[in-house]
Amino acid sequence: MSEFLVSLLGERLVNSEKAEVDVQSLGSKLSLVGLFFGCSLNAPCKQFNGSLCEFYSRFKKTSEHKDKLEIVFISSDQDQKHWQDFLQEMPWPALPFKDRHKKMKLWNKYKVTSIPSLVFVDATTGKVVCRNGLLVVRDDPKGLEFPWGPKPFAEVVAGPLLRNNRQTTDSSSLEGHYVGVYFSAHWCPPCRSLTRVLVESYRTVKESGQKFEIVFVSADRSEESFKQYFSEMPWLAVPYPDEARRSRLNRLYGIQGIPTLILLDAEGHMITRQGRVEVLNDPECRLFPWHPRPVLELSESNAVQLHEGPCLVLFVDAEEEGELEPAKELIQPIAEKLMAKYKAKEEETPLLFFVAGEDDMTDSLRDYTNLPEAAPLLTILDMSARAKYVRDVEEITPAVVDQFVSDFLAEKLKPEPI
Repeated sequence: MSEFLVSLLGERLVNSEKAEVDVQSLGSKLSLVGLFFGCSLNAPCKQFNGSLCEFYSRFKKTSEHKDKLEIVFISSDQDQKHWQDFLQEMPWPALPFKDRHKKMKLWNKYKVTSIPSLVFVDATTGKVVCRNGLLVVRDDPKGLEFPWGPKPFAEVVAGPLLRNNRQTTDSSSLEGHYVGVYFSAHWCPPCRSLTRVLVESYRTVKESGQKFEIVFVSADRSEESFKQYFSEMPWLAVPYPDEARRSRLNRLYGIQGIPTLILLDAEGHMITRQGRVEVLNDPECRLFPWHPRPVLELSESNAVQLHEGPCLVLFVDAEEEGELEPAKELIQPIAEKLMAKYKAKEEETPLLFFVAGEDDMTDSLRDYTNLPEAAPLLTILDMSARAKYVRDVEEITPAVVDQFVSDFLAEKLKPEPI
């Protein structure tokens, strides 16, 4: 266990007294690590830190599992004094301020897109146990449900579900269906835009004869808003007053923002977290149930994924539809191999793959990242780390791409700033 934690966090952490903490000394009984991503200048982080301190103190004093949990602060502070002052409030250790590289690796590895964020990971393997620790602290203040591991969807969603005609049906009616779990709210403009498209997609899939259902999990601020919004939807919903069930579903899928559409297969296993992107990219639903594709063509609707972790982007000289196919075929075997490798380890792939032609979206991306106009151009863009890696060669072959990916994953490449 300690060897893995050293590879994940480094050999030394620091505590509020500026003393070094040997990672190998965290304890042989340790089974769960909570990675607290935050910043001293962020008001929600300051507020959550108070709640987390109370939770941590209570857990360490009263839980039979007190030796099995530790929390580590992963700061995004830019000022060392602000970081140090914030650390003074914490009874747990932190990643050293200067270890920016390790911080960015953890942000990318665990797909952190907002702060505060608390991700519970297995201390032996690093696999995510619970992605939304904020809800754990709120919903299980005494830590009675430790270690907060995932439960089957059917168990978490169990209970009556609403239709917008006020009739109810039991969640067992979802058995044997593909299911979209839709986290959304009326106050959110992107949610309302997606809902309009999703209604058409839902009808298209149902009319094709597929067993498909959607369950709306509301983030509305009042029951009245929920009722108004749900009246536009032809699918099912978790009753608004059932806040506990809504929260458990948010926790199960680690929801960090809305709208989010999770797609599940007929056994309740996740197909993709990117249902929003898939619905917008495939209005005729030809690719339903939207299994992840190894290589995507960069578009306005999927460009949001560039901010979810490192992405390989192959820029090519292509203006017409279909001209990107040779580029996709070139990098697809490498993308498939990487996806298969990490799927076998039950981990998310550390790199997404895109091809980009010549359009306004691509021009904006080149301008933002200050990339040369060359084509073909092989790049890896890490937006959260504001870093880019460029391989500018006359001929891009599968061997060139494979080596570029291998060198990146082995941290052999030198980043350039974005």
